[in-house]
Amino acid sequence: MNNRPPHIVIVEDVESNFLYLNAVLNKIKAKIFWAKNGKEAVDICLDGNEPIDLVLMDLQMPEMNGYEAAQEIKKIKPDLPVIAQTAFAMSDDRDKALEAGCDDYLAKPIKSKDLLDMVQKYL
Repeated sequence: MNNRPPHIVIVEDVESNFLYLNAVLNKIKAKIFWAKNGKEAVDICLDGNEPIDLVLMDLQMPEMNGYEAAQEIKKIKPDLPVIAQTAFAMSDDRDKALEAGCDDYLAKPIKSKDLLDMVQKYL
């Protein structure tokens, strides 16, 4: 990767969760884009205005959920890493997320070290 900061989309409908993830990712000087639902996430990832490096995808959201959004993004950008994040940390959620095209999975509450390790793995 070149010298620009990583461009990360945080897909999260709960503001407090977004603010936490944003604060953690500020440690690596990431440029953050906030999508409040799956449809906004798809638009940001596919509009081509910004080169997106990674997506943190909440799964339970209004309008378009994270599973659908991940599928839409992966159709066009199969190499863009999408990491699912959800409070519903059941094993079938993990499986469903991976089936939808997510590359990996974080269970809420997300620990900052786990998040940074995961981001590092894909960048």
